[in-house]
Amino acid sequence: MHYARDFMQAPTHNLPESDNGNAPARRDALVKIIREQVVGRQTELVALLRKLGHIATQSSVSRDLRELGVAKMGDRYVLPDAAARSDFATLKQFVSARFTAGTNLTVLKTTIGSAQSVAVAIDGARWPEVVGTISGDDTIFIATAGALEQRQLGERLLEIFGR
Repeated sequence: MHYARDFMQAPTHNLPESDNGNAPARRDALVKIIREQVVGRQTELVALLRKLGHIATQSSVSRDLRELGVAKMGDRYVLPDAAARSDFATLKQFVSARFTAGTNLTVLKTTIGSAQSVAVAIDGARWPEVVGTISGDDTIFIATAGALEQRQLGERLLEIFGR
């Protein structure tokens, strides 16, 4: 147990320097890369950021992408568009089906690679009936507080997506 304690409390002076103070600069560079290039893998983003002099790991890039609201559409990363967040008409083409699961979970099926973009738009809309979303590659789980809120969400989704 003594060794585990020493390991868990190992001095940090041997670890690589943290880039937390430079995270905003790294994120700015990440936005620029995504705007200007077609990039579809986090490892590519790590390499491009390092070429620009930013300390980056796959986990830091993953965290940055999540915080920036970046989505993967098909084979490339795309930045969230303020218009797309409020104008669901641009996202309608990606939604293929809507189901309910129990009294407070709604499931949206999307085309492959589109779920995150649709979920970001739903989260950004801050609908009062939505507690939160979880998205995968082609599926979104939307949680509501109960059956009434689920019905309200269903009506809203039907109006927006026709599903």
